[in-house]
Amino acid sequence: MNFGQIVTAMVTPFDGRGEIDFEATRNLINHLIANGSDGLVVSGTTGESPTLTNEEKVELFKFTVEVVAGRVPVIAGTGTNNTKESIGMTKLAEDAGVDGIMLVTPYYNKPCQEGMYQHFKTIANTTSLPVMLYNIPGRSAVNMEAETIIRLADVPNIVAVKEASGNLEAMASIIEHTPDSFSLYSGDDGLTLPVLAIGGIGVVSVSAHVIGNEMQSMINHFKSGNLQAAAKEHRQLLPIMKEMFKAPNPSPVKAALNLRGVHVGGVRLPILPLPDAQLQSLKHVLGIREEAAI
Repeated sequence: MNFGQIVTAMVTPFDGRGEIDFEATRNLINHLIANGSDGLVVSGTTGESPTLTNEEKVELFKFTVEVVAGRVPVIAGTGTNNTKESIGMTKLAEDAGVDGIMLVTPYYNKPCQEGMYQHFKTIANTTSLPVMLYNIPGRSAVNMEAETIIRLADVPNIVAVKEASGNLEAMASIIEHTPDSFSLYSGDDGLTLPVLAIGGIGVVSVSAHVIGNEMQSMINHFKSGNLQAAAKEHRQLLPIMKEMFKAPNPSPVKAALNLRGVHVGGVRLPILPLPDAQLQSLKHVLGIREEAAI
């Protein structure tokens, strides 16, 4: 299963009351598909999944599948640190018609490597959907080692990993020792080009909300052998990518979308809106003059 080279971890739009704004979600989905997204992750960290109820997640899965209408793959974030709960949410996502699921490394309870292996294998064995693993030690407080991911790649429907450890050596080992059909995605926007250089397929991105087409151009230049152009674009995009993470995600990217006229509302506690100083910095990086800000 190839989810594409740029998969956007989609924000969840909220209205003025802090409820999911489905009309804004429709507009966002169409914006992303028109601007460089080959696939969408729904209810990931960028989608503020810790603040969504299970009922909201299922409603969001169903709505996204309906609006996307087969144009790009829809990947549901169904992983938790509770194997049984993850299985239940995965079944609901499958019933909603999604094309794949993303399973994050179990956070807070810090399982050992064998515990993680059994967790992911058990969930994968309950679904016919393709599974993307998500290794993000900075958020989960535990790192899934390359050897564990390599073992999990033998599970027939575990087909990809979003690697956000920042460890290029580990990523190279994963790519080298997994089947050609297994895909490694960068989990860090700023490492997209280096990950491509060692054999990765693409990126699961936050920044693609606002620079999706530019990131597609960079990747396509790399894949066509125009390395100088790809490297130049990488350097030009880095300031925007860095700005997307100067405050807790997804506060910066939601602010960027709102500034660009793609209205997605605010964030839910415990995340806070961007303070004014960071908002001004974001406007500067995006090239938005004060009088042009929406």
